[in-house]
Amino acid sequence: MEIGAQLYTIRNFCKTKEDYAESLSKIADIGYKNVQISGGCEVEPEWLLGELNKNGLKCVVTHCNKLKLQNEPLSVVKEHDVLGCDYIGLGYFPFEDVAEALKLFEEKYSGAAKTLKENGKFFMYHNHACEFNKLDGKTFLEHIADKYSKEELGFILDTYWVQTAGGDPAWWLEKLSGRVPCIHLKDHTFDRKMAVLGEGNINFDRVFEKAEACGTKYMLVEQDDCNGEDPFDCLKRSYEYLKARGFK
Repeated sequence: MEIGAQLYTIRNFCKTKEDYAESLSKIADIGYKNVQISGGCEVEPEWLLGELNKNGLKCVVTHCNKLKLQNEPLSVVKEHDVLGCDYIGLGYFPFEDVAEALKLFEEKYSGAAKTLKENGKFFMYHNHACEFNKLDGKTFLEHIADKYSKEELGFILDTYWVQTAGGDPAWWLEKLSGRVPCIHLKDHTFDRKMAVLGEGNINFDRVFEKAEACGTKYMLVEQDDCNGEDPFDCLKRSYEYLKARGFK
């Protein structure tokens, strides 16, 4: 498994092309080789590829604009062809009622999932906590995993949000084995704050074990909220934690 940085962590430092370029350089200086594109300003894929190449970085997964994903999936495919990226993620799908959410997901994203599959890409669903609400004894995650094949729908499992919802990240990796090529690593403190890896309470040794066993390729460090700290410093401390455990 390879590690990387989820750029949503530094979204406030990617508001212009100039800042974006500088931020990519800082990510590379920390030691990361892979990134997930998410949260920055709109840029041309050709420009982004050039900046990634300049810094020895590779885009392995994205969070895509949801309206573009719904309405222009072929355009999304072509942009990801430029980047050489096969995993296209839906970053956020908020809901309260599971039955309504299942219907809405079918209406808005089943077509995109099919188009991506037909063009050699993979539609990736990123969870928060609401996906652990249940209908007929099954979580939303289980319902969509049952409805769609692994070629149509994969998952970017987020360790923090699984634990926030009362779940066990390692157990869910095992549950979704074979369809979790990418995961988000962020730690979870006793008061539910997001934390640098190793500074919270998630048992990452089990997460790493189950991720390896279930076929995960990329583990992306993400810290949406750095609690007032410098996000680049947080990403660096998480990188050192992973590096000490033999990952790179």
